[in-house]
Amino acid sequence: MQSIGKQFHIHCVEGDVGRYVFLPGDPGRCESIAAHFDDPVHIGMNREYNIYTGTLLGQKVSVCSTGIGGPSASIAMEELHNIGAGTFIRIGTCGGIAMDVRAGDVVVANGAVRYEHTSFEYAPPEFPAVPDFDITAALREASLELGFRTHVGVVQCKDSFYGQHDPKKSPVYYELEQKWESWKRLGVKASEMESAALFVVAAALDVRCGSCFHVIWNQEREKAGKMDAMVEDTSGAVRVGIEAMKKIIRQDLGI
Repeated sequence: MQSIGKQFHIHCVEGDVGRYVFLPGDPGRCESIAAHFDDPVHIGMNREYNIYTGTLLGQKVSVCSTGIGGPSASIAMEELHNIGAGTFIRIGTCGGIAMDVRAGDVVVANGAVRYEHTSFEYAPPEFPAVPDFDITAALREASLELGFRTHVGVVQCKDSFYGQHDPKKSPVYYELEQKWESWKRLGVKASEMESAALFVVAAALDVRCGSCFHVIWNQEREKAGKMDAMVEDTSGAVRVGIEAMKKIIRQDLGI
C-alpha cells in the first residue's frame, strides 16, 4: 500500500498509543474508559477507530474502539501492534447462552468458538482461540473483587448478528440452529463477535490479549420464561477491565 506516514486505518503513528490498550467495540464507549486514565488525551478518530491515550500507574495506556466483528478488530490490533502496543483487553458486550448467565453479569472468556472467518486467515482450524492466561486470571480476580456475578468460560463468536437473533430468515437457518444447540450442550457461556479473531491474531503477533463482557440479556432464559430485564449499562465491565489492566501492569513492573 502507498505510505501515508501513519497507520492506514487508525491514523496513528508511533508514540500515539501505549503498550497497554483497551479494545471496546463501540466508539462511544472509549470516553468512559478513558475517564479512568490519568491525564487522558483524545488522539483522534477515523472510521470506527476512536482513540484516547493517558496513563495508569504511571504507564502509558490507550483505548481504541474496533467497531463490530473480527475484520475491523483484527485491523485495529495489527495497526496498534505496528506502533508499539502489545497487551490488549477487550471490554465488550455479549448475550448469554448458558442458563445461569443473567443480564448484568460479567463473563470472562477462557476460550472462543471460531464460528467466524477472520481467524482462519491467521491460523488453521485446528488452532484454538485462547486468551492470555495472566490477563484472564486478572479479569476474573478483578470481577470477583468488585462484587460482580462472574462467569469464566468459552464464548461463541460469529459474523452475523441476525444469524443468531433471527436465524429463520437465513437460507442456512438449519445450520445456524443446529450449531446454536451445540453451543448450548457444550456449556458455552455467551455469544459475541470479536474475541476469536483477537485471540488468534494475538497468537500470530505474539502479543497478549484477554476479554471480558457485560451481559446485556440472555435469549435462552427468555425462551424458558425466566425473564431478566435488559441491562445496557456497561460501566461494570469497564471497571473490571481497568482493574485487571492495573494488575497486569503491577505484575510487569514487579510491584
